Amino acid sequence: MDGLDALKRKYLEGVAAAGDEAALEDLRLAALGKKGEISLKMRELGQMTPEQRQTTGAALNLLKDEIDAALRGKKAALSDAALDERLRAEWLDVTLPGRPRRMGTIHPVSQVTEEVTAIFADMGFAVAEGPQIESDWFNFDALNIPPEHPARQEHDTFFMARGAGDNRPPHVLRTHTSPVQIRAMAAQGAPIRVIAPGRVYRMDMDQTHTPMFHQVEGLAIDRDISMANLKWVLEEFCRTYFEVPEVELRFRASHFPFTEPSAEVDIRCSWEGGQLKIGQGDSWMEILGSGMVHPKVLSAAGVDPAEWQGFAFGMGIDRIAMLKYGIPDLRAFFESDLRWLRHYGFSALDMPSVFGGLSR
Repeated sequence: MDGLDALKRKYLEGVAAAGDEAALEDLRLAALGKKGEISLKMRELGQMTPEQRQTTGAALNLLKDEIDAALRGKKAALSDAALDERLRAEWLDVTLPGRPRRMGTIHPVSQVTEEVTAIFADMGFAVAEGPQIESDWFNFDALNIPPEHPARQEHDTFFMARGAGDNRPPHVLRTHTSPVQIRAMAAQGAPIRVIAPGRVYRMDMDQTHTPMFHQVEGLAIDRDISMANLKWVLEEFCRTYFEVPEVELRFRASHFPFTEPSAEVDIRCSWEGGQLKIGQGDSWMEILGSGMVHPKVLSAAGVDPAEWQGFAFGMGIDRIAMLKYGIPDLRAFFESDLRWLRHYGFSALDMPSVFGGLSR
């Protein structure tokens, strides 16, 4: 029994002197592990008489329990001490002002849509909306797009499936927001000034195109509207949107079925050091299409082309968002990557306005 008393003193003193949990684990293995001293003593019981085995076995079990209890108690004490030290180190004065924290993040497409809306609202344009599933007539016929036009082929447009015997006119996922202009003119007549932002769908699927993207189109109809008015509106929009003092636009003759004459619009820019600068430099970049509304489009919407005329234009919201905010890859807009959204996103309370500033 003298040997057991010595073991008891040895391990209880060791537990009391242990300074961390690693030292406690070493003591546990040395005493209670499979090859520990007490475990080895337990193996010697088989060589004893029944009387010795009963007495020594009880003493070994008692010693084992005492050492185990001492180890647990010391481990709890070390944990409490560590927690106290951590609490002292992480002390915080709760009376200090809170840190500002962004409440939600606005997607760049939503932000730019609000910016565009604010700019055109300042010029007297209302916002018009329409369905994303359109009839073939609104999407093509009313816009003077002939039956043989490539846009009316299945390789360019998403047509809605029809069941056998369904004789209704075909429907499509709208390929532009121009049908909204037809609906607005049919409902309100002339004069009218509206923009039509929203999702559109085309069979474009590569590194620079996606099957769904965002457009905004504008329409102004009155008795004396001309290309000069169109030029002023687009210059004012570009100057305000890109937040530069001056811009220079270049109109190139083009062809769209729904406008005559039609023009592609380029903006003067530079790419010095790989950075886009609007309004300066020797380069030109196409940003939108425009023109005077075709008389057949006015007639389809119930507006007399002999009395009224006007202009229309359209641009990609995703594209102008990339240009303004330096977003390099269109596909990232639709990948739902929270890291990307935290980097390029906007504060939920950052409401753009012309007088207060559009962007952060």
